[in-house]
Amino acid sequence: MNLQSRHAAVLSRSSKFMSSIILNRPDTLNSLNIEMIASITGYLKTAFNDNKCKFILFYGKGTKGFCGGGDVKELAQKVKEKEYTEVNLFFEKEYALNLMIHESPKPIAVIADGVTMGGGLGIAAGASIVMATQRTRMAMPETKIGFFPDVGATGWMFSRCPRGYPEYLGLTGYDMVGAECVRLGFATHFIKSENIPEITEILENYELEDGISKETTRKRILEQIARYLTSNIPVNQDMDDWVATYFSGKSDLNGILDSLSKCELQQELCDKVFVSIAERSPTALVLTLKLLRRNEGRPLPDVFATELKAAKFIIRHPDYLEGIRARLIDRDDKPIWKPDKLAEVDLANLKI
Repeated sequence: MNLQSRHAAVLSRSSKFMSSIILNRPDTLNSLNIEMIASITGYLKTAFNDNKCKFILFYGKGTKGFCGGGDVKELAQKVKEKEYTEVNLFFEKEYALNLMIHESPKPIAVIADGVTMGGGLGIAAGASIVMATQRTRMAMPETKIGFFPDVGATGWMFSRCPRGYPEYLGLTGYDMVGAECVRLGFATHFIKSENIPEITEILENYELEDGISKETTRKRILEQIARYLTSNIPVNQDMDDWVATYFSGKSDLNGILDSLSKCELQQELCDKVFVSIAERSPTALVLTLKLLRRNEGRPLPDVFATELKAAKFIIRHPDYLEGIRARLIDRDDKPIWKPDKLAEVDLANLKI
């Protein structure tokens, strides 16, 4: 196998029949910057054009996260300096990479061990196989920093998640842990983290014949690691029913909250929604629900185009820098949102 400098932020390992792409910034939860996105894009193009390469495997260095998202602090600094062109370029390149993965002509497998959010979900969402572990945490907390769930999520969640969960997850940032990532459609399979070295070794040394389809290749990959896959995924029908009742298809956030204030079942879940909503940017929340309604059922290229327009809008909104300041830089957890009430958000100003 070939492996370039161990100091690179993205490593590429190739064998005769497959390629691995390894995120190598464990100290930052393998968070993505524009250079990493360019490297990943280049490695994918090489793998797609190599007739001998039958599939691609993604994983991350370290035990804390596959990928915690984009390098938000770096982006915030550029916004602060009004380098909007560079920030726009980051999102353009990231969303193009995400779409490339969704449209991959070859199976892509992702070992989503540890924190997998934001840009990490952007990589995983388009993969044919997504393996979560007991250490996996998936969520979309973006509204807490004045942004919105992006990487195509306002579109693809509707084909992956049970009813109501696209709205619930996008608005509340609910934390999915372990096998729940499979239950809610964000991962396809569950494995134990202690088995990752064996799974990686098997896949990086797996030999495949020519002339088989993408779907057949995916099935063969799963057959090779079948003994490590757990099929016993817990259900939570009560929560699923509650989420579907209060969130599915809803267009008005105030209406959702009004209904929840009267709910008699799942009182703990209802209470947690109010706590979560109170922490988040009203503008980002309203924008998120508007995007979910706009992008449900649309082709992914259109979803990404709309999200790009929304990203270019929200980075210029004061809540973006304020959210990052309060949550990630000063860490006082006291953002001052403008406006600070849902009723004061002007829908007409959300130009998407």
